[in-house]
Amino acid sequence: MVDGLDPEYLESCPTPRLRELADAGFMLEAKAMMPTVTNVNNVSLITASYPQEHGITSNYWLDQADASEHYMESAEYVESQTMFQRAQALGARSLLVTSKDKLRRLLSSGTTLNVSSEQPPDWVASGVGEPPPIYSIEVNQWVIKAANYILERERFDLVYLTTTDYAMHTFSPEHPESARHLSLLDEAIGKLMETVPDARIMITADHGMSAKSEMINLESVLADKGIRSQAVPIIKDRYTVHHSNLGGCIYLYLEDGDTASALDVLNNTDGVDRAYSRAEAAEKFRLMPQRIGDIMALGSERVVFGNPAEVTMPESLRSHGSLHEERVPIIGCGAGFEGFEFRENRDLGRYVFERVLV
Repeated sequence: MVDGLDPEYLESCPTPRLRELADAGFMLEAKAMMPTVTNVNNVSLITASYPQEHGITSNYWLDQADASEHYMESAEYVESQTMFQRAQALGARSLLVTSKDKLRRLLSSGTTLNVSSEQPPDWVASGVGEPPPIYSIEVNQWVIKAANYILERERFDLVYLTTTDYAMHTFSPEHPESARHLSLLDEAIGKLMETVPDARIMITADHGMSAKSEMINLESVLADKGIRSQAVPIIKDRYTVHHSNLGGCIYLYLEDGDTASALDVLNNTDGVDRAYSRAEAAEKFRLMPQRIGDIMALGSERVVFGNPAEVTMPESLRSHGSLHEERVPIIGCGAGFEGFEFRENRDLGRYVFERVLV
């Protein structure tokens, strides 16, 4: 899972080893899960299910039972069986390597070995080298190198690698640093291909990425009409350098329960593509209703939602969360793909459940 790999990066940056994979197999464009954020899409892939089943509907959520707020970064929130748990039940060995330690904690249940760049085992750091900072272009190359190092020493039946999108948040597809980032990834993937030449390899992204230029405070918009609410940013996580907790989707919790009036206001607000009630959002995007807000609002392509009293809009911001970051690539190479249809990034997980872990 290459975090934030919008198809535009593959169109703009040379990636000869990825092209080699695609030429030997296939490359197509598919859809990510909504909201288009990291936790939702990684868990959708490793469970081959929708958020209505696995329960991860955000990076961050408000538990209305006790009004407490939580980062959704623990495996205890995942309600569906993961591919790692299935592998474990079958006696197969699985490896997880992540850039972000939050994903190691969220995804790792059932893995034989799990490693993050932020807290690597001493033997991995000694063999590969100390990992670069999480806010660097080089950290993703380290993740793939670490997997390669481990695979040269141990056998695994299932391997899942997931990177971080610092580079995509920071640089447009045309920026020279994007080309450097993709080159580092491409080189590392090429060496991994040489280490496991007979492996079936699949690559996708959790979401795309868009340049953002306007911040809208929906709490204030509703307050101007006498409607009190609490906004919870679904993109919020501990990696604030990436996106300043500003994304193109937000959950709103209403204090007076007047959903119809709030929807009327929001759906007539410039910059809001569409606002949905809890029931509408749960049905349309297959979300677990008890883990989303009374309202789900989606922004237009250049819009993020936030409160200027809490965060300053960066001069240059690239972010995600809305339908405008739904496009993702899928690349596959190896035996056994005949007759299998990939339409969504979670279909990579469905392939593993239906064609590998059987």
